[in-house]
Amino acid sequence: MEQEIEKYFDRLWPICRSITGNGLRDSLNILRELVPLELHEVPSGTPVFDWHIPREWNIKDAYIITPDGRKIADFKSNNLHVLNYSIPVNKELSFEELSPHLFSLPDMPDAIPYLTSYYKETWGFCIRDKEKKALPTKGTYKAVIESSLTDGSLTYGDFLLEGDTEEEILFSTYLCHPSMANNELSGPLVTAYLYREVAALRNRRYTYRFVFVPETIGAIAYLSRNGSRMKEKTAAGYVVTCVGDHGEFTYKRSKAGNTLADRAAEHVLRSHKVKSRVIDFAIGGSDERQYCSPGFNLPVGSLMRTPYQQYSQYHTSLDDKSFISFAAMAESVGLYLEIVKTLELNRRYINTQPYGEPQLGKRGLYADLGGQRKRSDALTRRLHLLCFADGAHDLISIAEKMGLPATDFESTIAELTKAGLLKA
Repeated sequence: MEQEIEKYFDRLWPICRSITGNGLRDSLNILRELVPLELHEVPSGTPVFDWHIPREWNIKDAYIITPDGRKIADFKSNNLHVLNYSIPVNKELSFEELSPHLFSLPDMPDAIPYLTSYYKETWGFCIRDKEKKALPTKGTYKAVIESSLTDGSLTYGDFLLEGDTEEEILFSTYLCHPSMANNELSGPLVTAYLYREVAALRNRRYTYRFVFVPETIGAIAYLSRNGSRMKEKTAAGYVVTCVGDHGEFTYKRSKAGNTLADRAAEHVLRSHKVKSRVIDFAIGGSDERQYCSPGFNLPVGSLMRTPYQQYSQYHTSLDDKSFISFAAMAESVGLYLEIVKTLELNRRYINTQPYGEPQLGKRGLYADLGGQRKRSDALTRRLHLLCFADGAHDLISIAEKMGLPATDFESTIAELTKAGLLKA
């Protein structure tokens, strides 16, 4: 899996993405090789709750020619050099006139910052601070941005992987940043490979909704079209982002804080003894803000590694391939899959012989030789599950009492169900 993820990463990396435009479409079409996404277009100007879809932005090139003839801030060498959503520019100007349109990070002199101006028409360039400080203050500069803002559309992709019921599990990720690794590409790639794993599961109870949207405006547009159904059907959901670095896992709870999504994720982290931390919901973050907004209050959390804004490379050119690990991304897929398996198994089971302890021996589920000083692990799980299978406890709570992963009970559930002692 690691090598496959890397190949797709390398194809997606050079593309200049934004919240609209051909870069976004091209990226979604590459991901359609992994997930059978249906692509949707929302026309510019469309009202989506309190917002309107902006005009579509596309870009071909951008650069600055210095007074001594050097080309700097070259978009083709690094697409972070242009202020994302810059209006077209082709003009000569002095350093004094150019300076308000130059952005850098004085505390990170070797990094190109990532900045946007989606909703105010302006233009600009992002450069390394050490380069900015070395620019001549005399002479004439030429600034060129070959971009366009037109009436077009915003594109998003989704796919509904059907299960036995209409209850849904949501996996949402964003695709709208240019060349950044952890904050941009780790989420869509982990989500895409998670889709493949979930699609391979047999007898899925839940229906799985996979959503690839531009951050914020895309999620709002998506909810404007799908929110009513999601409010009715969503049992649990997760925003997948920042899952590619070497950091320990972080789970950010839903706004409610005690939903099935939260319980499943925290149970997996605890029971598998994953080095991790759990944080409460806060407004800083990603599209969980939209899914958990007051009109929806969906049970949506987010399992990350190092969260956004908590690593120095965040929103800079230093968030590149050298910062991430494809092994870490594969591990993230595996942990999300464990959450899926936990959700699939989690039910309020009923012991069909609740009066006293069932006679397991006659069903071949108890050792022939009684009185042994220690029960087998398998027998302990059988007796534990039957004792708490009273309709009041779900599997997560039952497993928690033994300090075991819920998935450790899969074979126990199967054998007790086959013996007629357990039903969901």
